[in-house]
Amino acid sequence: MLPAEGFTCFPGKMWDKVLSKVKKAVVFMDDKCAESLHWSGGANIVFEAGARNLKQFSSFEAGGENEPKAVFVVSTLLKGRTADIMKDIIGLSHFQYCVVFTTVAHSIHLIANNVTAELEGNPVFEKFEEKLCEWMGDMNYTAEVMHAPVVFTRVSQQLLLVPTFAHLFPLLPQDLDTINIKRPEKKRFGSLTDVDMPSLTPELQIEIKSLASAVNSMFEFTSTREESFAVGPMSRLIAGELANHPQAKNRRKTSTNKASIVFIDRTLDLTGAAGHHGDSLVEKILTVLRRLPGHTADVQVDMLELTNLQRTPDCQPTLAPGCLAQTQSPTARLLWETMLVSKQKEAVMEVRRQLVEAASKENLPIKMSLGRVTAEQLSSYVQLFRSNWEALERHCEVLQLALATAQTLRHPTLPRWDTCLALERLLLQALGDSDFAGVLRQLLPLMKPAAAPADQKPVSGSSLGSRSGEDECGPDELLVLLVYLYSLAAEAQPADDEDEEEVEKVERELIGALTLVITREAELSPLLQKLTVPPPCLQSSYLDFPLPVFVLVAGRVCD
Repeated sequence: MLPAEGFTCFPGKMWDKVLSKVKKAVVFMDDKCAESLHWSGGANIVFEAGARNLKQFSSFEAGGENEPKAVFVVSTLLKGRTADIMKDIIGLSHFQYCVVFTTVAHSIHLIANNVTAELEGNPVFEKFEEKLCEWMGDMNYTAEVMHAPVVFTRVSQQLLLVPTFAHLFPLLPQDLDTINIKRPEKKRFGSLTDVDMPSLTPELQIEIKSLASAVNSMFEFTSTREESFAVGPMSRLIAGELANHPQAKNRRKTSTNKASIVFIDRTLDLTGAAGHHGDSLVEKILTVLRRLPGHTADVQVDMLELTNLQRTPDCQPTLAPGCLAQTQSPTARLLWETMLVSKQKEAVMEVRRQLVEAASKENLPIKMSLGRVTAEQLSSYVQLFRSNWEALERHCEVLQLALATAQTLRHPTLPRWDTCLALERLLLQALGDSDFAGVLRQLLPLMKPAAAPADQKPVSGSSLGSRSGEDECGPDELLVLLVYLYSLAAEAQPADDEDEEEVEKVERELIGALTLVITREAELSPLLQKLTVPPPCLQSSYLDFPLPVFVLVAGRVCD
C-alpha cells in the first residue's frame, strides 16, 4: 500500500475495528465520533455490520428488554461525566455484554489518573471493565474496553479533518498572563514561545497529548517516519509531544515510508481564514448554509424540493435535512471532489452536467440550456426527480449536492461575499496610507442596523441609516471584517500616545454601533449566539438586560 493510500483509508480501517463488535448490539455514540462516522459511511455501515440500533450517548437513552449487548463509542476519557452517562444508560437497560471504545489511548488514561510509571497491560481499562460488570449487576457478565482512534474524518482523497479536536485553540497573549499568575515572579515566562507543557492546565495537556497520540496512530498504520515542523507556540508543543511519544521512537526505527508534517497556529494568519478572496464553491456553501447539528464540517441541505410538501408561514413541515457527505455513490464522490478543488464556475457547470446526465439516464423530460448556470435552472432539474421515486433513490447523493449548490447560489447573504472582498481590498490599501484610527473610522459607515418593520418606528439616535440591500454587510460580516482588519493591524503606521487615544475613541464608537446592529437583528446567527453573553454581574437576571454584550478577540481586547 502506498503511503497516500494508507492515509486515505486510515479512518475507515479504524472504524472496521469498531464495526467488528457491533453485531446484535445497541450502539451508543457521542457527537464527535458520530461526525467521524458520518464521513466514513454513516449509520448505514453500522446497521450493515449487524447493529440493532444506533443512539446518542446520553443519560436519556437506554436499551430495550430484548437487547442484551451494548457498544459505546466515545471521544473522551473514561471518567467523570462520561462514566456517569454510561452508568445511567446501563442502569436503565438489561445488558449482559458491554464493549467500550474510546479514542483516548491507554497511556493518556494513565496520565489522567496521575500514574507516571510504565505498567504492563492496560490496568485502567481492566478496572473500568470491572465497573461495567458491576453496573450491569453481575460480575460474571462480559465487558471489554479498548482504544480505537476514530478521530479522523476523510472529507476527500486529499483532505483529512480532526473534528474531535475542533475546539483546540492556539495560545493567545492573554493566556500568558493567566499562566504567569500561578508562577513565582522569577520563573514567569517572557513570551508564549517559552511556555512548556507542565505549565498548562491538566485538561489542555490531555488534549495535546491525545492529538499527538492520534497522529502517531496514523503514522503507525502507514509505517511512516515523520519529520515535524512547527509554526507557533501551540504547534511547537504538539510537535514536541509527537516527537517524544513513547511509541514513536520504536516506530521511526522500523518505518519504511517518510513524510513531513507541518503544525501551524491558525491565529498567525487570520487574514487567510477571515478573507473572502477564495473562489471555491464548497467554501461558500459552508459559509451561507446552516451547520448540521453537532457537526463542524457539514451543513443542512433543505430537501423540500424533492417532495410535494408546501412550506407556508403557518405550516413548517418536518423534513430531515440532506448533507454534503456522500460516501456511497462513486459519481457523487467525484462530483464532490470537483466542487472541493475547482473554481466556482467550473464546479457549478459540473453540477449541471451531472444532473443532465442523471436525468437522461432516467428518461426524464429535461430541457437543455446553455450559458450561465443559475440556481433556478439547477432547482428545475432536481425537481424532475421527485415524481420518480426509484430515480430519486438512485441519484439521491448527486441531488443533495445539487440542492446545496442551488440553495447557496440563491442565498440572500451570498451577494455580501463580493462586498466583503471589495472592502477587504480597500482596508488593505488604507492600512498603507493612513493610521489605524483612520482605517477603523472607515468601518463606521458600514455599521447599519437592519431596517425596522413597517409597523415599527425607526430607532432614535441612529445617524447611519438602515441596512436594506442584500449586499450590505450584516453583523456576521462586520465581525469578520474586524477580525481581518485587526489581524493586519501590525502593518498600520506606528502610533504615538495621541493616536492611541484616537484609536480607543473610535473603538468605543464601533462597539456602540455594532451593539445597535446586533440588537436590531430579528434572529441571531449561531456565531452571534456564541458571542453574545450576559455580563457576569447580571447572569441571574440577564433576560431583563436590554442590550447583548459581546466579546471580540481580534488581536486587541475591547472592553
